[in-house]
Amino acid sequence: QVQLVESGGGLVQPGGSLRLSCAALGRAFSRHGLGWFRQTPGKEREFVAAIGRSGGSVDYADFVKGRFTISRDNAKNTAYLQMINLQPEDTAVYYCAADARIDYYELGYRPTDYDYWGQGTQVTVSS
Repeated sequence: QVQLVESGGGLVQPGGSLRLSCAALGRAFSRHGLGWFRQTPGKEREFVAAIGRSGGSVDYADFVKGRFTISRDNAKNTAYLQMINLQPEDTAVYYCAADARIDYYELGYRPTDYDYWGQGTQVTVSS
């Protein structure tokens, strides 16, 4: 099992930046595909970014391409989501997720691709 703990959320002005972290407690972090999702009240959880086991494969939702960067440090059991040029529409609770079923060169794009989830961290973009 893997326990995930997100941090780094907060209030930022439009155009600002934040870096979210996702610390994993447990074994075999490097054998899990990882993803970041976000959710606002009344809406379904939506895909933001995904990264493969080694970090060599990444992909992003169209609305964050060029602004967000996903990465991972398997030695530190931590994943990151660097966010720049944040806009009010990026306001949401951001969740990291992990799953060992995602094969080495594959990525998970759906919430159902992941078994393990963090508690979420709130990101608010407002002036």
